[in-house]
Amino acid sequence: MRFKTDENLPVEATEAFLAAGHDALSVHEQGLGGRPDPQVVAVCLEENRVLVTLDADFADIRAYPPSRSPGLIVLRIANQSRGLVVTYVRRLIAALRDSDCSGQLWIVEPQRIRVRR
Repeated sequence: MRFKTDENLPVEATEAFLAAGHDALSVHEQGLGGRPDPQVVAVCLEENRVLVTLDADFADIRAYPPSRSPGLIVLRIANQSRGLVVTYVRRLIAALRDSDCSGQLWIVEPQRIRVRR
């Protein structure tokens, strides 16, 4: 799968996707840091990449309908330390082995992963 990691994720998150055999780029790698959310989403659509972020704004399906995207993944965790974020990304990657998140919103929480189609 193809992923774009948002600017609020550590570089190790992108590295975890790459190590698992996915095509992953970070917002920083493309000089998109600080750009408005709609512009980041537009680039994801253009590149057919699933956006992975800590930004809960992307969970608003009225503003960002999952059906009109390659997929959106929001990590919803209170402790956003580098190590814990990478742990959740690795858990996400394991869950993606048997799933395709195209056109879906995935909310990754401490005890579960919710999927909205």
